[in-house]
Amino acid sequence: MRIALVGDRSPAVRSHARIPLIMEALRERDGVALDPYWIPTTDVTGLEGFDGIWIVPGSPYRDEAGAVRAAQVARERGIPFLGTCGGFQHMLLEYARNVCGLEVAHAENTPHARDVLLEPLACSLAGHEGRVVLAPGSRIAQIMGAATTVESYFCSYGLNERYTATLAAHGLVFSGHAADDGAVRAAELPGHPFFLATLFQPELAGRPHPVISAFAAAVAERALQRPGVAS
Repeated sequence: MRIALVGDRSPAVRSHARIPLIMEALRERDGVALDPYWIPTTDVTGLEGFDGIWIVPGSPYRDEAGAVRAAQVARERGIPFLGTCGGFQHMLLEYARNVCGLEVAHAENTPHARDVLLEPLACSLAGHEGRVVLAPGSRIAQIMGAATTVESYFCSYGLNERYTATLAAHGLVFSGHAADDGAVRAAELPGHPFFLATLFQPELAGRPHPVISAFAAAVAERALQRPGVAS
């Protein structure tokens, strides 16, 4: 069960150090043995051959187009997808451009762009925790088994709310919002085997987070559907 960890691996990124521990915990606790491959954003060829794609934190990425392409492959090929922090941001960028037809930018990558989809947060969330309200009946609410959850962040950019209605009109569901100001914190795509992204970082939880466990289960299910794989 091969998963692509799309991002520019660095010892300076805390979540990158956590991911190998999460893989081991999933193997021991859930019996799901994922085979992770770190894929730099500068070389995202061959993603179609993976059972899952996770765009991990660590932006600004070396290649914005590579991160956007990873989200596009997962969405169009029905490959289980998880995007966290920067992965959430670039998933939104891909959807806005390729589904909604918007010519928008990420302010972290193109600070002087005219139309910015991802903009600096009024107050940086780096190192913060916050309560997230989950939309009833959404996939993430079902995964968490609760109406709210407290999550960790390490980010300074979020969705420009001016584009929320357009993204939603084209099928994207905003399924998590900050309890204090209602800002978007999670999004998902109905009808896809698994397509979920969060601005918060579930990999920073002290145990395998339910969102990551659900992603791993979706990866395992896809792997079993490959020709020649016995159930």
